[in-house]
Amino acid sequence: MAHSGSHPIVLITGATGYIGRRLTHHLLASQRYKLRLFVRNQRKVQATIVDSVEIHEGSTFEPETLVPALEDVDTAFYLIHSMGSDKDYRKLDMESAENFRRACVAAGVRRIIYLGGLGNRESASKHLLSRIETGEILCSEPGRISTIWFRAGVIVGSGSASFEIIRNLCHKLPFMLTPRWVRTKTEAIGIEDVLAYLEQAIELPTKENLVVDIGSGKITFQDMISGAAEAMGLRRFLVPVPVLSPKISSYWLILFTSVPYRVASSLVEGLKSETVKENDHARMYFPAIEPMSYTDSVAHAMQELEQNQIVSRWCDSSSEKACDIKDFDDPIGAVLRDIRIVPYDNQTSQDSVYRSVCALGGPNGWFRYNFLWRLRGALDKLSGGYGLSRGRRDQVELRVGDALDFWKVVDIRPGKRLLLYAQMKVPGQAWLEFDVQPEQLVQTAHFIPHGVLGRIYWYSVLPVHYLVFSNLARTVVKESGKYDN
Repeated sequence: MAHSGSHPIVLITGATGYIGRRLTHHLLASQRYKLRLFVRNQRKVQATIVDSVEIHEGSTFEPETLVPALEDVDTAFYLIHSMGSDKDYRKLDMESAENFRRACVAAGVRRIIYLGGLGNRESASKHLLSRIETGEILCSEPGRISTIWFRAGVIVGSGSASFEIIRNLCHKLPFMLTPRWVRTKTEAIGIEDVLAYLEQAIELPTKENLVVDIGSGKITFQDMISGAAEAMGLRRFLVPVPVLSPKISSYWLILFTSVPYRVASSLVEGLKSETVKENDHARMYFPAIEPMSYTDSVAHAMQELEQNQIVSRWCDSSSEKACDIKDFDDPIGAVLRDIRIVPYDNQTSQDSVYRSVCALGGPNGWFRYNFLWRLRGALDKLSGGYGLSRGRRDQVELRVGDALDFWKVVDIRPGKRLLLYAQMKVPGQAWLEFDVQPEQLVQTAHFIPHGVLGRIYWYSVLPVHYLVFSNLARTVVKESGKYDN
């Protein structure tokens, strides 16, 4: 076992994703391990923990970057997937897992811990099949490295994709027509229980490979909606219908929830066949963990939401464009710009204007022309994008990598600058920059058009930009009085 002093070194890959962020905080709280994070962009690591962890930047597709990251590591968590990629993500997942396992074996790592999804090869969706193949690759050298492969169904926690879908449906639809797939059995498990299993697996006394199916019991998506509504004090009516194809169901989900078509489609495809536990290894090897009931997991997630304690969200990290932000945090190549300059007097502080900028979006909206932003968001959703319904993780704080409606936070300089990169469907690349200076706010929309279509798009929306961007800059300064100390 590799140690740093008295603490074994634990490597977490995917440390800026939904599970990775949570696991990092969870293990830091235990104070039993020295944590090393393997990330594609170290600027996405939360500022409050950078002094408590060791950070290595790299990619599993660049095996040479894994060598220093795995040096003296005892246990390595594999929390990576490529589902958001425009390429063949199954092939990418297999390549990534192969590279990682080989590097771990070469470095003498004692154990790999992997979190995948429930399901079997015969009936698995493309997404779940990729997760199964990843697990098989990580487990393929049992004589040289031990791999513990956890398989979970629906993970319930504030910020998880499944929970946000369920919560949005409960809040927005008192009456629902439910297709056949909502009555397929699956397993739900609270995020806190997932973290408990992952932590205990580090020191599990076995040298063998192990597949551990986890969950709190069989449940249908329909029962999840009913149970969540009850936990929220709501009454909802679900009417089964024999139609609604998976594709139509996916579009139905994106209209009423915060997820884009890709995520909704993966959920629906995954629920077309049963995904339930196929072994009792969780009880056998982890008897101290008694998973919370589904309703208790929902209540815990709602409590985190109400207390504004969302550590991570499903949209924090993926293989999608702009996830890495390294190639998107500087709009220097923009050829078209809309610049708005709003001066302010001595009674308005630079800090209060900056805080007003950071309060944009989510439930706070986009001021006078919020309806135009919502219309653009609706069109984006219908074309397969994120739309405005992603909102924001925290009502006050922003960090690099956060989602902000259909924007991504790609640069923050406290008190001075906020740079947002557009993740909406647009024929080009777009940024919205807020440069907060001592006596004025400089707001700039940057755009790099893709061909003639991109230029046509830019000039066609100029009248809308004139209304929206001029109002946005002025109102940010005007509203800054709310943020004076």
